[in-house]
Amino acid sequence: MQRSTRIISVVTPVHPPSIPFLTAAYASLRDQRLPAGWQWRWLVQEDGQTGAVAAALPDDPRISTGTNRPGGPGVTRTMALSRVDGPLVKVLDADDRLTADALARDIAVLAADPTIGWTTARALDLAPDGSTSAVATDPAPGRLTAGTVHRHWQANAHQLPVHPATLCIRTDLLFALGGWMALPASEDTGLLLAADAVRDGYFIGEAGLLYRRWAGQVTSQQAHWSPIERANRTQVIEARVAALRRGWTRTDAAPTPVLAATSYDLDELGPL
Repeated sequence: MQRSTRIISVVTPVHPPSIPFLTAAYASLRDQRLPAGWQWRWLVQEDGQTGAVAAALPDDPRISTGTNRPGGPGVTRTMALSRVDGPLVKVLDADDRLTADALARDIAVLAADPTIGWTTARALDLAPDGSTSAVATDPAPGRLTAGTVHRHWQANAHQLPVHPATLCIRTDLLFALGGWMALPASEDTGLLLAADAVRDGYFIGEAGLLYRRWAGQVTSQQAHWSPIERANRTQVIEARVAALRRGWTRTDAAPTPVLAATSYDLDELGPL
């Protein structure tokens, strides 16, 4: 499939409880400044087939909606890839918000260095009262050599050093890894660790995401923390990482770059 070279596709899975937050997510996307010639496309995918998600969205030609049978966030994210365009895919959960220039910073890193396969950024927790706080101890900004995230995850009770909800990844790499894992949760952790197994990444020190904390989010549900399910999810993720590290060589991991090695000055960015 021929893809546009200057589009960043933003993938958002939605389940009914998160529909009220779509307005704020859209506003954070609408206000992004991008490098000259770049555009975003918002791929909003409903986990279900009610039509309620499409009805809740504004009339914007940059928004593309779809539905699928209920299958959880991993299935829903991956189904959205049927409409992907452009060399980069950015994650944005329905209840979260991008910070100013978050997409521009992702583009700048990945355009400047074709050997980097993915980026993450600092995230801030967004409380119901509107206050924000740091999510966790972040690594130093800069390149994350392949395997760095996985080693930290293993050594720290399966806690990631970077936030998977901030991921931006090259489209070809995402497809090569099979999209998101078909797990009831931790599908984003599984993808991040798979990408980390085969390609260097980059951590952006500026905050790129406001991660909403609220009672209805999936990670606050009791089932998410079931010891048996969590152990099973972890085992599957570990097996995938091990298989990738055995079978994916450095030569395999360096496809022809889809972005020119050009840097962008964020001070010169104008509105989309």
